[in-house]
Amino acid sequence: MLDQDMKTQLGAYLQRVQQPFEIVASLDDGETSRQTRELLDTIQGLRADKISVRYDGNDARKPSFSLQRAGTDMHLRFAGLPLGHEFTSLVLALLWTGGHPPKVDPEVIDAIRALDGEYDFEMYMSLTCHNCPDVVQALSLMAILNPKVRTTVIEGGAYQKEVEARQVMAVPMVFLNGELFGSGRMMIEEIVAKLDTGAGARDAAKLNAKDPYDVLIVGGGPAGSAAAVYAARKGIRTGVATGRMGGQVNDTMSIENYISVLETDGPKFSAALEAQVRHYGVDVMTQQEAAQIIAPSAPGELVEVRFANGGSLKSSTVILSTGARWRNVNVPGEQEYKNAGVNYCPHCDGPLYKGKRVAVIGGGNSGVEAAIDLAGIVEHVTLLEFASQLKADAVLVNKLESLPNVTVHTNAQTTEITGDGKKVNGIGFKDRLTGADHHVPLAGVFVQIGLVPNTEFLKGTVELSRFGEIIVDAHGRTNIPGVFAAGDATTTPFKQIVIAAGEGAKAALSAFDYLIRMPVAVESA
Repeated sequence: MLDQDMKTQLGAYLQRVQQPFEIVASLDDGETSRQTRELLDTIQGLRADKISVRYDGNDARKPSFSLQRAGTDMHLRFAGLPLGHEFTSLVLALLWTGGHPPKVDPEVIDAIRALDGEYDFEMYMSLTCHNCPDVVQALSLMAILNPKVRTTVIEGGAYQKEVEARQVMAVPMVFLNGELFGSGRMMIEEIVAKLDTGAGARDAAKLNAKDPYDVLIVGGGPAGSAAAVYAARKGIRTGVATGRMGGQVNDTMSIENYISVLETDGPKFSAALEAQVRHYGVDVMTQQEAAQIIAPSAPGELVEVRFANGGSLKSSTVILSTGARWRNVNVPGEQEYKNAGVNYCPHCDGPLYKGKRVAVIGGGNSGVEAAIDLAGIVEHVTLLEFASQLKADAVLVNKLESLPNVTVHTNAQTTEITGDGKKVNGIGFKDRLTGADHHVPLAGVFVQIGLVPNTEFLKGTVELSRFGEIIVDAHGRTNIPGVFAAGDATTTPFKQIVIAAGEGAKAALSAFDYLIRMPVAVESA
């Protein structure tokens, strides 16, 4: 189950367990139950003085196991075998149950403990989903901290019939008290804010109370993070307001072209960005959605940024690094069946379609990579490309063409995504050469057709291109004095992590140059 290196590493982590607890397992005669027992025996053997295991559980989900700290009424259960991306989540749950403190803002911990009500969470994940661990860890910690929170983490591959019965077509997917609560990546602050109705007003008040910044960065992806590091190193007051640190990089499975980093993945890269930003004392404000920017009416006045929660921040300079999001195909059925067969992350949701037929829309690198990935899991992949040929790198196209269970249609205009009212059952497209309409029966569609800049809130203030990108000059300057921009939200060509980081650094240096050239008010004698 675990090789010797993993056992050694796990044993070292478990030395941090401070309080005794027990694991109660519910198993059957299946192979997954056998592997679960092997894993639990290993855990107990590594820290028998603090961790005990029982196998007399009677939960309906088998295999599953609960964590129960002595003297507490906590409700945390893992259904299935939490390995792959979720092994770290299991280790953290063991440590937190054993009294090791979580690395979470104390205010968030207080908010979790203050939640009043009955919260029964059921969360579906897959072992290859890189968006799932944040949600698993958030809900696990909530169950450990608050006895009114019950959390069951369910590995979809081990419970296919349950997944199909509940129409779980994308992960992570969370149900609260039997009703859909949310899907996709959610940070612990976001989950708590949805449950705590007064959180938004309190957060807005905190923003309003903050002193003006020298540099305020809106967006915390590679561009925003680089800008924050470069600005903070100048010794000036720097803030970052963002939905989540790392931005869309969090949704990237593999990064192999960032100079000096041979290979990493999006969540690890994002965590490293945040760690470096915080290392320099930058004021980081997450779960913030910018709603409006107010340009100064006269030279020397502050720029104001207003947020969706009603709060606002002011700064001498602002760097916009709001990034981009997946582009929608905008055909009938896409919105209706989003997360019910329409997906945007093959790594996350691909395992849910094991043995089924799916389609990929888009013939660039992302689309072809998705088709190759899915071909190893599903029965068949249909790839649709609007242009006359695939636009992906030749090495990827050659790999795709070698796969026996992939069909490629070029000159194919997607016209609709069909369903039965609950989930996807097919895709329609038109042959652009012949005009003929076609319909392909299938269970899932993966959209991979590029990005849209997150700039809607800037319309009417900052000058945008016809594609919605922020127009910048060679210094990262916008049309508003004191407002700069960097990254995928701008007209800078080639949307790459390394380019965004460089542009973020350049914008910070430009902002600093702007600051030092501002006239100094001279007091009268």
